[in-house]
Formats: sequence, C-alpha cells, structure tokens
Amino acid sequence: MARTWRARAMQVQMARALTTCLFGARVFAPRNSFTATGGEVLSWNWRSLSTSALQHTGGLQVCVVGSGPAGFYTAEKVLKRFERAKVDILDRLPTPFGLVRSGVAPDHPETKVVTNQFSRVAVSDRCSYFGNVTLGTDVSLEELRMLYDVVVLAYGAESDRKLGVPGEELVGVHAAREFVWWYNGHPDQVNLQPDLQSSDTAVVLGQGNVALDCARILLRSTEELATTDIAEHALVQLRESRIRRVVLVGRRGPVQAACTAKELREIMGIKGLSVKVRACDLALSPADLEEMKASRSHKRVYELLVKAAGSKLPVHNGSGGRELLFVFYRNPAEILSSDDGARVAGVKLEKTVLQGEKDKPQRAVGTGEFEEVSCGLVLKSIGYKSIPIPGLTFDHRQGLVPNSKGRVLRSVEEGSSFVAGLFVVGWLKRGPTGIIGTNLIDADETVESIVEDWTSGGLGSQSSSCPPGSRGLQELLEERCISIVTFDDWLKIHSAEVALGSEKGKPQEKIICREEMLSIAKQVSSQTP
Repeated sequence: MARTWRARAMQVQMARALTTCLFGARVFAPRNSFTATGGEVLSWNWRSLSTSALQHTGGLQVCVVGSGPAGFYTAEKVLKRFERAKVDILDRLPTPFGLVRSGVAPDHPETKVVTNQFSRVAVSDRCSYFGNVTLGTDVSLEELRMLYDVVVLAYGAESDRKLGVPGEELVGVHAAREFVWWYNGHPDQVNLQPDLQSSDTAVVLGQGNVALDCARILLRSTEELATTDIAEHALVQLRESRIRRVVLVGRRGPVQAACTAKELREIMGIKGLSVKVRACDLALSPADLEEMKASRSHKRVYELLVKAAGSKLPVHNGSGGRELLFVFYRNPAEILSSDDGARVAGVKLEKTVLQGEKDKPQRAVGTGEFEEVSCGLVLKSIGYKSIPIPGLTFDHRQGLVPNSKGRVLRSVEEGSSFVAGLFVVGWLKRGPTGIIGTNLIDADETVESIVEDWTSGGLGSQSSSCPPGSRGLQELLEERCISIVTFDDWLKIHSAEVALGSEKGKPQEKIICREEMLSIAKQVSSQTP
C-alpha cells in the first residue's frame, strides 16, 4: 500500500530532527527502502553520509506561502538555483499577485506589467499554484514543514498600525489599506462604504506613497479612472463623491516627507488640481539642510513642494475646484465626532517641532498647541502590520518575524538558533518598506541562505526519501474539502475579467466575489478531460 502524506511527513519530521545531530563532518540520516512496485518496507535503513555528499534524489521540495512579489521572486530564484527543485505557491485568495493586484493604484498600469514575469514562473512545470488556501486555517505551518524540505513565508502585511488616539474607531475612519483594497476590488473590502458624501473634505494621516495614492483616487476625474481597472463599485461611488479637498497631514516637515518625487510629480500634474503647501512649513533648520545634503531624493521632494507653494492655481473655495493641501508639523491627537457621536466630524491636530541629536533622525515633539480640521472621511496611512500565525515566532514590537538573512529564528532574543528549513521574505522579513523591486533584492538574500543551508546540510531534511510535497498537500486539502484554485483556473478567471472589462472600455473588470471566482474555476475543472 502506498504511503499516505502523513506517513511521509512523519518520516521527514524524524529526518529533520535526526540530521540536526552533527558529529564532526558527518550527518546521520534515515533512508527508506521501497519494493519495485512501490510498496513500503516498514523497517528503516540507516547510513552515515558526509555533509558534502548529501543528495536529494527527488529534488528540493519548496513551499512559498504568499503569491505577491516577494513570493514570486523567491520562487523564480529557487527554480534557477536548484535545477530539480519543485516549488508550490500558496495564497489565501483565489487570485495571485498579492499587492500588485490589490495594492497598486488602478491608474498605474505600467507597474502591473510585472505580473507577466510572475505568470511565466507559475506556468513552469516545476511550479504549482494553490489558491484559496489559508495558512493557519486550511493547513498549519507545522503540516507544511512536514510536507516540504523548505517553507518560505511571504504573506506580507495584511493589518494596520494603530494611531492610539480617542475616536479612532468612529464610523468614517478607515485604514488606507482598507480604502486601497476597496477601490482595487479586494474581496475583503467590497462592502467598505467610505463616506464620500457628508463633507467636501477628507483628511489623510500620512504623507507616503500610499497616502498619495488615496488622495489621487479621491481627486482624479472619474472620466480618467473609468478607463482603468478600478473596481466598478468604487467608480460608481466616486462619481457621486462630494469630496473636493484632501488634507495630507505629516508629523514632521517637508524634508522628511515619505513620498517619492515621482509620485508627488504625478499628483501635481493632475489637470485642474491645486496643490498647496503653507509657506511657513517650508522654512529649513540647519538639521534639515544636512538631511537634504545626505539625500537627493529628499531634496527633490522638497523642491517640488516649494514649487507647489508658489503655484498660482485658485484655492478650493467650495465652487467645485479640487485641492490637495500638505500640512506639516502636525500630529493627530484626537478624531472628533459629530454631535450625536455617531461618526467622524474632524481631526484635532497638535503642532509639533523637530528635535534630535546630530547625525540622528529628527523626531516630532508636541508643543501643546492644537488646531482642528473638519472632515467627513479620515484615512490612516501610517503603516501596514504583519499578522502572526500559530507556531511562528513573532516580534510584535517591530511587526515582523525575527530572522537572520531570511532564516527564521526560534526567538526574538539575540543569538537565537534557526528553525531548520523555515525562511521568510518580503514585508514579513524586513517590515512594510520599499517598492516592488525591493523584494527582488530581498528574495536574493533569502534564497542564498537556502542554498547555503542546503550545501551545509542545515535544512535538516536531506534524506534519500523525498517529502510528500505537492501530492501530500493536495491529498490533505482534498480530505478537508478545500476548493483549490490552480493557475490554470486563475487564467480562466482572468479571461472572464478581461471579457467583462472590454464591455466597459476597461482593461479588465475584477471579479470581487470569492464564490463567483470559485464557480468559474469549478466550471473550468469540469470541462477538463
């Protein structure tokens, strides 16, 4: 009788434990014997192998959890570095590509071209996509570690940092991530219903690229957005929006603004939009000048803001013109409620000044002076946060998995040992920073660690018996009645989206209902011989 995935997984787990016992340059590893017909011999055969001579007869079995840029770059590099490796990519959504699909703004189609590269990886005969599979619910981390030689966690950051101020939970206050997912058609946020009607002003707390994305979507004409892949439900509500003024609030000054010159230049180029900066906020301290000397990017952003301050475009006065106002040196102290206490009515801001020692980042310190800004919508763009899962060490202070060059550590304590065969990449590894391309460099480092551990015997599973890998995972998920979405299934979903979009003059119309996606995948499966 052929072994089940559980029997295979248990043997791999035993092998991983045994191969951690090193005696000089030798590793003791189990070797299973099989009959010619594939039947199992119940006894174990043991042999002593030198570390340099370790071979994996079936090829490295790798599971990547998360199908965003970090996950796909990792899969691509593993396939290149290991000629016989097999990579399975898991994602909790039926759709792949992570933040490229749900995070990149709809008016940035050029950024999404990277999905073509990822698709070439996914269609490799050594790569499989397991969509609609949730780590921690459908399959545990420990089960994956028993099924694969290597598990790489690349599921990113799907939660948000908190302001920690009164009124943060009022109706009308949302994380920028939620708003971005809403207009991008993410299944988790299709029912968000941001208030675009009660006021002509929205406040965005934060001044990074995500904050600019939110402001741009609120202020760009819907005629322009209608030719993008923005979700239809968002386009309908934006067409009826009363918002004509967006206030971008930053704790520090223009030199420390987190946005890039490219993003700032784009929003300044929106036809009919007045971009304003208060002249008093542009004054520079000696410390600011030193920061600009050390960073060309900060200097370019500052110069663009100076240009905006000198703009002669009319300021929003309620007549229908649109305005983006940068407000610096302000820290949110409270979200103000309406008279009935039911929803947001404004934001109370504390004025700040910058302090800091020489050659160290300046920090914002409150002055005790306050001002208020009335609004009907508040978007918090103060940072994403990763979510811990059972069985995984997590650094709650930094919001990431403690690691050394991608190797997951057993604890947050300095000098902690590694967890054999477990790696991390992307935002979960370094925190929510950087652009899509940053993940390429990040994946390089993690895959290099995998190569080093493979070469040295540090993976702890290099026996002559392969772990179950894809077959074991598929068997497990089928036992649990999980509807797996393959990459072929995804291509059919994508074809349906393109067809829907062509009817509206859009590149695609994203299907936002998970059940509808699964239905399309099931229809495809039933037609396959």
